[in-house]
Amino acid sequence: MKELLANKWVKFIIVGAIYLLWVIWMGNFWWLIGLGVIFDMYVTEKVYWAFWKKKNPPNGKQTKLVEWVDAIIFAVIAATFIRMFFIEAYTIPTSSMEKSLLVGDYLFVSKTAYGPKTPNTPLSFPFVHNTMPLTKGTKSYIEWIKKPYHRMAGFTKIKNNDVVVFHFPEGDTVAMNMSAQSYYQLTRMYGRDRVWSDKRNFGNIISRPVDKRENYIKRCVGIPGDELKMESGQLFVNGKPQQHFPGMQNDYSIKTNGTSLNPKALEKLKIAEDDRGVYSSEQYIFPLTDENAVKIKEFANVTAVEKIVDEPGKWDTQIFPSHQNFQWNVDNFGPLTIPAKGKTVQLTIDNLPLYQRIISVYEGNQLEVNGTEIKINGAVATNYTFKMDYYWMMGDNRHNSADSRYWGFVPEDHVVGKAKFIWLSMDKDKSIPAKIRIGRMFRGIK
Repeated sequence: MKELLANKWVKFIIVGAIYLLWVIWMGNFWWLIGLGVIFDMYVTEKVYWAFWKKKNPPNGKQTKLVEWVDAIIFAVIAATFIRMFFIEAYTIPTSSMEKSLLVGDYLFVSKTAYGPKTPNTPLSFPFVHNTMPLTKGTKSYIEWIKKPYHRMAGFTKIKNNDVVVFHFPEGDTVAMNMSAQSYYQLTRMYGRDRVWSDKRNFGNIISRPVDKRENYIKRCVGIPGDELKMESGQLFVNGKPQQHFPGMQNDYSIKTNGTSLNPKALEKLKIAEDDRGVYSSEQYIFPLTDENAVKIKEFANVTAVEKIVDEPGKWDTQIFPSHQNFQWNVDNFGPLTIPAKGKTVQLTIDNLPLYQRIISVYEGNQLEVNGTEIKINGAVATNYTFKMDYYWMMGDNRHNSADSRYWGFVPEDHVVGKAKFIWLSMDKDKSIPAKIRIGRMFRGIK
């Protein structure tokens, strides 16, 4: 068997078969050219591909430096390949998914679940997302080559309530000094002229391709074709209340008899220090699960615990689509139907704000509005057929999550993968060894 595996033709057949399967999975048969390279590497050996090595070193051994270079090159290529097509590490930076996911959770995200998408900008520095480390905003990628959206076959499709990692939909434009905030919300708050002219506060305004936008993680509460409606904080999907998750939180007002809440008791309920908002000497505002809300009511010095819910009809101009025709707020919005690929919607001036960004930004059409007339790519349009599927993403920490309620639909070409399991969890409020949340390690994500 050892002699058989050492045979150059056997090596070529094994490696060539694996490569061929990968090309078929990619769906780009230009990569079949690579079979010629593999054939030469294992059979004809006309070209010396390992140019960094000596071809005939003394005693048949390479120097230690060359061995290190060889190992580094292999590690970089292998890790990049795995990260691009199979699985990627991700960390939870904010509390938008608490208590389902906690700040300091380190996850593995499956690219194969929904199918990996090939890079839009293939020329980039390895292991870096969009900016170079230790630099101030220097791009880690080059846009000389830009590839259209292509997703390879996956094991499944996105289902309701999957926890999904995706590129920030409004991340196509970024104010570098406030890169964590939506550029479009900044322009609504401060005005476009100020955002562009005030370099000191907002920094340079740059654009980013889809695959280099910031990554977000939320729960997919609406898939293509679903009708969503939220009433007094309760989400309805196709007329049915959304499934409740044990980790789901809402903001609550806690009133006491004038004495302070015991920090040790709050720690036992796993309420993070950053979430312990003090409104006055007698009132606190915490994000709580239903279970924790019941437990806090039992505290001897607590006189009232009430869920904070925005009233219907109270318009929050930051809520999608930020238009007077849709005067919604974080706890009351809809009904709206999630666009599906191939489905046609009738377009009017009244409902255009819902689909304007889809038509012009996500699907790359030229959109013009003149009075009540809508033109798409120069032609008058009374309807529009969607080219992609769209999704509605929301955080489980309902009042502390920037999600689809603020920036609308998530296009399919922004989806990165499915969050699978937590491999490490670190509590920033504690020190070693208590800092490591042992109980959360290697836990699957639901």
